[in-house]
Amino acid sequence: MTEHKPEPQKLTDEEVREILRSLRHKEGNWIDWGKRCKQLQDAGYAAEDIFEQTGIEGLVQNQVIVAAQVYDSIVEGQPPAEVLAYCEGPRSDVLYELRILNQRQRLEAAMLATEKRLDVDGAHRLSHDVKALACLAQIPEGFSRHPGDAVAYQCWRQAKRQRDLSQRARLIAEGLRFVESDTARQQLEALLQNLAAPAPRQAPLLPLYRPETSEELPRLLPLAGELPLTAAEIEAVAAIAPEEPFQITRLPAGAACVPVPGWQVVLKAQDPVALLAPSDSLPNSPGGDRETVIVAIDRAQRDWDENSYFLVEEGQQVRLAWFAEPPSLPLLGRLLLVLRPKRILDEGNITEPWQMDD
Repeated sequence: MTEHKPEPQKLTDEEVREILRSLRHKEGNWIDWGKRCKQLQDAGYAAEDIFEQTGIEGLVQNQVIVAAQVYDSIVEGQPPAEVLAYCEGPRSDVLYELRILNQRQRLEAAMLATEKRLDVDGAHRLSHDVKALACLAQIPEGFSRHPGDAVAYQCWRQAKRQRDLSQRARLIAEGLRFVESDTARQQLEALLQNLAAPAPRQAPLLPLYRPETSEELPRLLPLAGELPLTAAEIEAVAAIAPEEPFQITRLPAGAACVPVPGWQVVLKAQDPVALLAPSDSLPNSPGGDRETVIVAIDRAQRDWDENSYFLVEEGQQVRLAWFAEPPSLPLLGRLLLVLRPKRILDEGNITEPWQMDD
């Protein structure tokens, strides 16, 4: 079923000119301005057009329109004259904050705001505290649904959790300023008497973490050993299958593994195996200091490729080699990567950070 939008309320050209003139000269109070802006908007005039004709910005139009509606709902409750005088103030900003409340709550909140002479920040807190208490299925013991008790309850609840004594005292004092019922006052006074007592200790938050990238989860590769090795030793290494979602790896008895960062080239490997080798034994060696490196190969990739290195066996020992043309030797697997050990200048600083210089 198609929802029909209400048709714009028609105004004569003369009526529009008179409303715009009245707004330009700021005749009446903010309630009148809100109702006139609403008339124009209901007649199809955009807020930008009204601003150009009157100088009243769009945000101000919205505030006075909504606040005027809140004012009318308060008037329906027949409040005392001092409440209406306070609202007309001008306090369109205060009444705008009460928009989230129903008609009865608005009237009670306006009466409390008048009594306490609240500004916009106070009205913001008041309306949200009233709304929060109204959402509770059961009223907390000792408190009522009066707006003053709603603020007092939030102060009482926050004070109980506050470890800082000065902040706890400030919250109790704020609650006593607003509290309405005697039973709620007793709740705050009891908290005040125990001000010197330490706040109940809260259980710490769980240290929850979630990896953001696959590289943060290493992949374990079965380790064939350290060169020199034979082709039979490479082939004899049993494949392992990590289990999701935490890459749990179950190893055969006596097997060894080595962790490698979860880079794409490693994750895509179907049958990877790692072996240890001295860096100067590699073809096209990068040079530098001699160190032990991890050589990872994929035994599932045995088709020659001129852009890759392969593990082959020569003289009963395996080695890495590159071939410009398809070789006559059987290929044992394609090289995935050569991983150097992480270079750490001072490992003691990792385990004992308090020793680090500032």
